[in-house]
Amino acid sequence: MAKRYEELTISDDFMFGKAMGDKVLCHDVLERMLEKRVGTLEDIQPQREFQYTVDGKPVRLDMYARDRKRIYDAEMQNLNHQSAKKLELPKRSRFYQSTMDTDHLSKGKSYRELPEGKVLFLCTFDPFGLGYAKYSFENLCKEDRELCLNDGTEKIFYNCACNPEKVPENLKELYDYIRDGKVGGDLTRRMDEAVRRARENEEWRSEYMKELLHDDDVREEGREEGREEGREEGREEGREEGRNILLTLISKMSLGGDADKAAQLGNPQVLKAMQKKYGVE
Repeated sequence: MAKRYEELTISDDFMFGKAMGDKVLCHDVLERMLEKRVGTLEDIQPQREFQYTVDGKPVRLDMYARDRKRIYDAEMQNLNHQSAKKLELPKRSRFYQSTMDTDHLSKGKSYRELPEGKVLFLCTFDPFGLGYAKYSFENLCKEDRELCLNDGTEKIFYNCACNPEKVPENLKELYDYIRDGKVGGDLTRRMDEAVRRARENEEWRSEYMKELLHDDDVREEGREEGREEGREEGREEGREEGRNILLTLISKMSLGGDADKAAQLGNPQVLKAMQKKYGVE
């Protein structure tokens, strides 16, 4: 069941996007996650939508940000009653990176000007089940692991459900807040204040409620399509079963000397009599 707006926390993607809309806070969270300096953010867009899918449906990134050299996509990911495998996070990370690259190139820029890309998933579960605090991926040569492709892309999956004893010191405060709502320092204090302010924003509350209603409509459409498909499958199975019974009956009637009555099987009384005579129901 969906949460009420006032129940949303930083671990909910909608709230994460809204709370991280502050440039300074977003910058500091990125620096904490990446363990390196991040340039001044020139652009930051919570819940940014891209229109690059074949079916025309928008692609939404929880938090899109850009500095002079890099573009960032930070995603908050819950299981929401799904398995980690079903979420297809590796494929989604690839898709999100390609979406950002396409957006950059669509503005008339050369691929030589592509900025570095960082796709970051903050997961409330272990996305790969190996117990690491985070999983970092770059493109490496299979024949020589020291040789990196250096295409400027990196994908990092943060396991906020990791055993606290295995979490690096720089990530503990962030993980504790995402997992338990525990404020442990200046960064998470500011994150908590951003969440509180977001909960008081009536415009965002209305936006969230509209999204819930839309999602309910989509789910109901899916259920109705499923019911209709089920009904049609049931009807087709019934028709197939009826055809098989009729063919069996006609075959037995031919062997029993009643072939001349096959043309009369459209008569319910004849059909019933023949089914009873030959034991075909």
